[in-house]
Amino acid sequence: MAEVNISQSEADALLRLEKHRLTDEEWEYPFTGGRLTVPLVSADRRESFSLDLSRSRIILEKQTYQKRGRQVIVLARLDLGGAPHRNPDGEEISCPHLHIYREDYGDKWARPVPTDVFTQLDDPQGVLADFLRFCNVTQPPRFYWGLFR
Repeated sequence: MAEVNISQSEADALLRLEKHRLTDEEWEYPFTGGRLTVPLVSADRRESFSLDLSRSRIILEKQTYQKRGRQVIVLARLDLGGAPHRNPDGEEISCPHLHIYREDYGDKWARPVPTDVFTQLDDPQGVLADFLRFCNVTQPPRFYWGLFR
């Protein structure tokens, strides 16, 4: 993805902005090895966002929930079941971890997952609901979860 640098205050404002589903379409939650991008829009429809979901084919617990603004700017990404992340200062953060946009670094910094915000890390439906709340998606997309998720 192309790197785009915006100010920290602008990124924080985009993350706080109220977001809605674009349509009433029901999306199929990705099966193992799958990916899905769901469009979202700000309440005033001036900003568009993307919710990216992906699941590993090999490591079943490995999942990524990502919120993008302006098509390419990763505002927040939650990584579950993967490898530790090394921050630019050399600090290693174990998985699960949360990336939040940082000016001049984009999504290259991670921090431990705040357990007061993400309370259901062992449940895909619960963690997605927590992530959507964290990203202020007040009218979330509808998902079909299938039988073997």
